[in-house]
Amino acid sequence: MSDSGLSEFLLKKMDLEMDDQDLDSLLKGVRTHLGMEVAFIGEFSDGQRIISYVNTDHGNLSIAAGMSSPLSQTYCHKIVEGLLPRLIPDAIQHPITKDLKVTKSLKIGAYVGVPIRLTNDAVYGTLCCYSPQPDPSLQQKDVSFLELFADMLGKQLSRKRDEKQLKTQKLQRVKNVMDNVSLNMVYQPILSLETGNFLGFEALTRFTDEPYRSPDIWFKEAAEVGLGENLELLAIRKALQHSDRIPRGSYLSINISAEYLLKDQLMALLSESADTRIMFEVTEHEKILDYSKLSDALCELREQGIRIALDDAGAGYASFQHILDLQVDVLKLDLSLIRNIHLDKRRQALAAGLIAFAQTTGVDVIAEGIEQHEELKTLRALGVSKMQGYLIGRPMPFEEAMAHRPLLS
Repeated sequence: MSDSGLSEFLLKKMDLEMDDQDLDSLLKGVRTHLGMEVAFIGEFSDGQRIISYVNTDHGNLSIAAGMSSPLSQTYCHKIVEGLLPRLIPDAIQHPITKDLKVTKSLKIGAYVGVPIRLTNDAVYGTLCCYSPQPDPSLQQKDVSFLELFADMLGKQLSRKRDEKQLKTQKLQRVKNVMDNVSLNMVYQPILSLETGNFLGFEALTRFTDEPYRSPDIWFKEAAEVGLGENLELLAIRKALQHSDRIPRGSYLSINISAEYLLKDQLMALLSESADTRIMFEVTEHEKILDYSKLSDALCELREQGIRIALDDAGAGYASFQHILDLQVDVLKLDLSLIRNIHLDKRRQALAAGLIAFAQTTGVDVIAEGIEQHEELKTLRALGVSKMQGYLIGRPMPFEEAMAHRPLLS
């Protein structure tokens, strides 16, 4: 492949998000094109040159990822400082490199190295290739070839650095919330139109830490930094503090990610509460990889008297598979389906289909997000008698929720 053809091919790979395997492939492509035995990326950190990535076909044990050396003793640092040229065809004959210990320890004959600069112009380190034999055929165009990829690597590494910093910030935010328990629970009533009584109360998390973020963003960030289960269990623990004070005949409804229903930590938490008047809501939006395994976990929960609801039903493509495979006890029709349902025949038709399925299979239906009397009337006409939404009652502190009366006339 020509220089330009190889460059175009490798640059296309680099234009995508690169993982370690991609970087290894890139290093192999670069060193093979230059006819070198070893290619590596060296990072400068706290006075050390650390080998971040290395590729070689010859089992070269003298260099490996993770190795570090004082910067002052490396070709890398001297090249960045302008003390060495970027192209050294014969390191044994060069007046500076011939006396460096690293020349002998790494068995360097020919060497090409260029700086890698981040997008803020800071030096990350170097992209280097070398072979044990001298190579007088190396030319300036080989340096230019390597510089092209060093520039692209700088952009990729800058992106990785930014992502790492962002993840660190997210991690710290979530840890602060958990360490300080900077969250409260509010409770939204679920009404039975048949009896006029509240069937249950959905526990919803409200975060008090700054900066303000909606609950879904907090839980999403927690999952991204590996603390999703911890944060959800903390919220569940807070919700359960009042479970024994829920009025007789009512239940406490709690949101949970499906994957955490499989974990022992949830069962341990539930064992601390004697109250089984609990319903767990699993969102329709969440992807489920193993329905059979989850169904087994749900059976164990049902044996304790706990019910399972599918939240956000009708909001996306996965609804029907969740409904069929999870055999839920309750369907909660999503706000996106309920909003202005009195004005939309298609929404009414979809809701009617879900309601008919639920009636046939013995599943309860709750319509959530009701804000208008016209929505309520339409849903009643479709056969829904269990309601939740601002028209019934907003989410509120526990004591207020217990004293609340329906807002319906």
